[in-house]
Amino acid sequence: MGLARPELGVHVSTRVAACRLEGGTAVNYQGLAGLVLTLVLACSPIHAADIKPGVLYDLGGKFDKSFNEGVWNGARQFTADTGIEFRDFEAKTESQRAQALRTFARQGFDPVLAVGFQYAPAMEEVAPQFPETRFAIIDAVVDQPNVQSIVFREHEGAFVVGILAAMASQTGKVGFVGGMDVPLIRRFACGYVMGAQYARPGVQVFQNMTGTTAAAWNDPVKGAELARSQFDRGADVVFHAAGTTGLGVLQAAADAGRLGIGVDSNQNHLHPGHVLTSMLKRVDVAAYDVFDAARQGVWRAGTRALGLDEGGIGWALDEFNRALISSAMQAAAERAVVAIRSGEIRVHDYVAHATCPAR
Repeated sequence: MGLARPELGVHVSTRVAACRLEGGTAVNYQGLAGLVLTLVLACSPIHAADIKPGVLYDLGGKFDKSFNEGVWNGARQFTADTGIEFRDFEAKTESQRAQALRTFARQGFDPVLAVGFQYAPAMEEVAPQFPETRFAIIDAVVDQPNVQSIVFREHEGAFVVGILAAMASQTGKVGFVGGMDVPLIRRFACGYVMGAQYARPGVQVFQNMTGTTAAAWNDPVKGAELARSQFDRGADVVFHAAGTTGLGVLQAAADAGRLGIGVDSNQNHLHPGHVLTSMLKRVDVAAYDVFDAARQGVWRAGTRALGLDEGGIGWALDEFNRALISSAMQAAAERAVVAIRSGEIRVHDYVAHATCPAR
C-alpha cells in the first residue's frame, strides 16, 4: 500500500469536539484518569457510522511541535478531507497506556492509532482482548492479527541531514542530542554521524542522550543545557531527536547564534535563520493512511517500513531556511537521496545491528 500525499500543515477547522465538566470544577486528572477518559470519549457523537478513528499520543503532549503534533496534523487533515472526526487522548503517565487502549476499544473506536514504541507492551496485551478492533502503532512492531505496525528508516534521513550539517559547519564540529537512550534514537545518531563523515571525513560529532526514562522526551531545559555544552566544545550545528526536549536544543542554538536541525515535523519556522533544516518523519501521512485505508476497506495488519523510497522520510527546504542551504549543499543532499533509494549507499541501521561503525 503506497503512501497517500495529502497536503498537510495547512490550517483547517476540524471541529474536533471538546468536552468540559460543568461548573468549572477542577479535576485531579491522574487520580481520576479512567473516569475522565471515559467522559472525554462519550462527549459527542462521531459523524460517520462506518469508522470511529482514535489517536493515543505519546508522553510530551499533542502539541510538541514534532512527533505527536505530526500525527495530529495527519488526523485533522483526514477529518478535513472526509468529514470523519477523530477522538484523541494524551497520556500523562505510563500506566494510562493500556487503560486508554481498552477504553477506546470498549467505546467502539476503530481504528485506534497509538503513537510511539512505548505503547507496544500495552498493545501486545490489549489487542488480543479486542480481536474485532483494528489497532495501529507507530515506531514498534506488534505481531498480532489485528495490528498494523508502522516503522521508519530514520537512519536514511539522519544520513542526509548529517551531510548538510557537516557542509554547513565552520568549525568541523557538529552535535547530536537524543531523547530517551533507546536503540531507535541511536539509529538517528548513527545515521547522522555516518552522513557527516561521508560529506566531510574527519568531522567531529558530539553526542548526548537526555535520559533513560520517558521523562527524557519532555525536558527542554535539559535539552538546552546539552546543546550549550556542545556549543562550548566548538560545535556550531546540533541535530536533535528528542521530542519536546528538542525545543530547548533549537532555542539554545538560536540564542547562541548557531544552527539547530529539527526532527519529525518541519521545525524550520520556529527560529528562522537558525534551523538549518528538519529531518522529516512523515507520521502525518502514516496517520492519514491508517484511517483512510480503514475508510476504504483496504486496511491490512502487518508491518509497513517507510523510508526515503516510500516518501516516509525526507528533509525540509522552505522560505525559512533557504538562505542557509547553498546550491552545493542542496545538490549533495539530493544526490544522497537518489543513492540511498537506489541502494548505491546503504546506511547502517543501528537497530538491526546494535552497533554503529561510524566514529
